[in-house]
Amino acid sequence: MTPLPLENPQMLWLILPMLAVGLYLIKKGAKTGLVESRLIIALLLIIALASPYTLVSRTTMDETPNLVIISDETASMQLFEEGTASRIYEALTAKTPTTIVKVSGDKTSIGDAIVQYSSGDNQIVLVTDGNNNYGKNLEDAFKFAKETGATVYSVEPELKVNDLSVEIKGDKTVVIGNENQFDVVVSQAEDGETSYNIKIYVDDELVRTRSYTQATRTKTMPIPYTFTSLGAHTISMTLIPSGEDRDDINNVFYKSIYTVPKPKIHLISDDTTSPLAQILSDLYDVSTTSGLSDIDDKKVVVLDNKNIKSLSENDVKKLKKYVTDGHGLVVVGGERSYDYGDYLDSSFEELLPVMSKPTDWRGGRNVVLVLDVSPSTSAHGTQGDILSNAIFTLQNENLRDAYAGVIAFGSTGVDVSGGFVPLSSDSNVFKLEQDITKLTPGDSSTTSLDQGLIIAKEWLEEEVGELDVIIISDGGIETSYDAGLEIASQLHQAGVNLYYVHVKSTAPSQYDDRSVKYAEKLMNEVEGMYFPIEIGQRANIIFEELEEPPENETITFYVFPLIEYNPKHFITRNIEIAGNITGYNDVTPKPGADRIIITSTGKPVLTTWRYGLGRVASLTTDNGKGGDNYWSSQMYAGNNSKLTSATLNWAIGNPRVEEGAVLEGMDTWFGTPVTLTLTMYDEGILPTLTLDNTKPVELSVTGKDTYDATIDPDRIGMHDISGYPVAVNYALEYRDVGLNEELPALVKSSGGKTYTERDARTLLLGDAKANSERVVQEPMSWKMYCIIAALLLFLLEIVIRRIKEIQAAKRAEGMGI
Repeated sequence: MTPLPLENPQMLWLILPMLAVGLYLIKKGAKTGLVESRLIIALLLIIALASPYTLVSRTTMDETPNLVIISDETASMQLFEEGTASRIYEALTAKTPTTIVKVSGDKTSIGDAIVQYSSGDNQIVLVTDGNNNYGKNLEDAFKFAKETGATVYSVEPELKVNDLSVEIKGDKTVVIGNENQFDVVVSQAEDGETSYNIKIYVDDELVRTRSYTQATRTKTMPIPYTFTSLGAHTISMTLIPSGEDRDDINNVFYKSIYTVPKPKIHLISDDTTSPLAQILSDLYDVSTTSGLSDIDDKKVVVLDNKNIKSLSENDVKKLKKYVTDGHGLVVVGGERSYDYGDYLDSSFEELLPVMSKPTDWRGGRNVVLVLDVSPSTSAHGTQGDILSNAIFTLQNENLRDAYAGVIAFGSTGVDVSGGFVPLSSDSNVFKLEQDITKLTPGDSSTTSLDQGLIIAKEWLEEEVGELDVIIISDGGIETSYDAGLEIASQLHQAGVNLYYVHVKSTAPSQYDDRSVKYAEKLMNEVEGMYFPIEIGQRANIIFEELEEPPENETITFYVFPLIEYNPKHFITRNIEIAGNITGYNDVTPKPGADRIIITSTGKPVLTTWRYGLGRVASLTTDNGKGGDNYWSSQMYAGNNSKLTSATLNWAIGNPRVEEGAVLEGMDTWFGTPVTLTLTMYDEGILPTLTLDNTKPVELSVTGKDTYDATIDPDRIGMHDISGYPVAVNYALEYRDVGLNEELPALVKSSGGKTYTERDARTLLLGDAKANSERVVQEPMSWKMYCIIAALLLFLLEIVIRRIKEIQAAKRAEGMGI
């Protein structure tokens, strides 16, 4: 039994003199029973002085919660109806303590405002488009609010006018003669259809003009271009809208380009006529030898189909230092390398992201999570458990080598993940978890399981290997049962395994007229697995490791289709791989390595990692001409040839020549200063920098041979800093137009809701009261109970003594005394 806490524990020291007095009285002949009784009474009084207490939980609700309205009145809010925050303030202030604060100017710092006003004893109401572009980011701000106990709500102002903005994305430093892809991004504030014409200029020369129709919030158009001269260049774009457009300031965009000479790379190969060698010679300044030599001034070393015997220990030490210092290494496979070249357990293998031994057979597993986000999940309190079970499933260790996709369904099916993504990448898992967390119920009351399964069926039609569909729902599929059963049966006939995680609730639509659960009934029909769980539980779906074919069994593949395992990596982000190889080196990725390209059987083809400050890529197929049997000729043909340049560019990192004085810096937005870095690679006089040939630029020392300079140009357009270009575009406030679609999910994460203005006036205060409900622990004192016990014991002692005296008197009277 845990002792009670005390407010004044020091009072317990009084027990010692109390006991001393008691012992003294007993030795002097006092009655032992009387002394013991008085000692107990004194003990109770001392405990009362020590003030024992217990903590008692009590639920409280604030009928007049403190509300802080943060009104976004920055430039981007000109697209919306004015006065929304003021009208909500007027509706609330008469009923509950309410204050209003305003964020204005050409920068939106909503995150800073949330942090500033989240005190724990109030609740925050945002009236904003949610396009935070300055200060603390929104995710951190909402996390802070949640930690302090402040609930955040948002009110979506009504969009009154459309606006379009343009942006050009891509690398600033490019290599002469190499094709580069730049992405033109057009955003609009509303979801409707709009038309426009774009004109793209390179160094004031029109290179592309085209009209587009756009029905989505954003549209991305790839623009390839090859620069043929060194130095500073400009890409600019003008958008000419055909319809409504509030501001024209964000219809023009500038991007500065700095073209550098072809980087020097060193190819170690016995074959200078292979497709690989030809591509490298076309794109880079290549020196070729059959052994390691003269690599210090090279950006990357490419080791092509070399046996370990061709590298001495000194060569390996030199390569390790070379890569550690920030250079790149690409090791190409073939019949004399990796598992055929005795790399296994060698000192050279320590550099590589793979081990030269066969990787475990995985066979390929594709998992589709079909998540119920119909309004009933919110109404019956199961939505959080549905999403949590989805995340719990993604974290299953036996899915680390799987592909997974997420589909949500309410009245319609929605592709959440953009198809399948590999779970071997922690960043992919994190992104999926974020996307799942942001899911919210739709407006329609329909639960259409069939719509989610239709998308799953489309995804899986062309896939091979283990195919799994996991439905996670509250089971309220009464209206879509028949249609869902039809699609589920088709999936079952195609060899797909179906699972149903049923988060049980009070929804009546879970049962048919015989009180049979629709979810269980569905799984019985398609021989699926049914997992009924209560709210708060997690379904433990067991995914068995896929069996490896017996060693004496030949895998019936004569060609191996290539698959982008990590399509969001720098190497693959602008490439669509479509081809086969007929052979490979069988290797195993090391922990921490990134698999970029694999075969359809799960074998690594391109794997990367960082080693020290440098980068290493293992291409475990040949150079397209690797022996009697060419393994990978398709990898160096057509669009696939871009994989070679992308891999080399990743390994190069920064293509700037490391000599003399090198100035680098990013483009910026009007009103946002930009920092430039000057690196002195050779001894010499520090150059004098000027902005637009007129204004001196001050340099400050930041490290050995490195200097920083901060500039804040006073006009939009192109600027020259001693020959180095910097573009200044419209203020960042005008880039993101319309409502931030990610804001409702962030609001929900804090326990709040998103309202229209009308709903906020009628519902927000009630929700704020409900969210003000707190369970508080208050101390309950036991002091009075100790005093009462002492008093009762004292009275009992008096009564007993009095009774004894009366009995003694009667006995004496009876004896005639």
